[in-house]
Amino acid sequence: MTNHAAVLLSIARDPEIRLRDVAERVGITERAAQRIVRDLVEEGYVERRRVGRRNVYSVVPNRQMRHRVVRHHQVGALLRVLAPYAV
Repeated sequence: MTNHAAVLLSIARDPEIRLRDVAERVGITERAAQRIVRDLVEEGYVERRRVGRRNVYSVVPNRQMRHRVVRHHQVGALLRVLAPYAV
């Protein structure tokens, strides 16, 4: 599993997760977690909104996957397999 997929899965499981906790769970630096979340937001896989002083994230389940082999599948289908109660 890629770091991007692991971060996406962490967000799907806990939309209010802090990036330092994402980094710890995935085994990457906090800076890397920030870059990955930025990538996921820019690509439309994750939405970020501000609630008070914190960010809350939500996965966009109907977003098509990018890789040519699986691009006919949606992200939500993958997450239902990996984290059935998160999506």
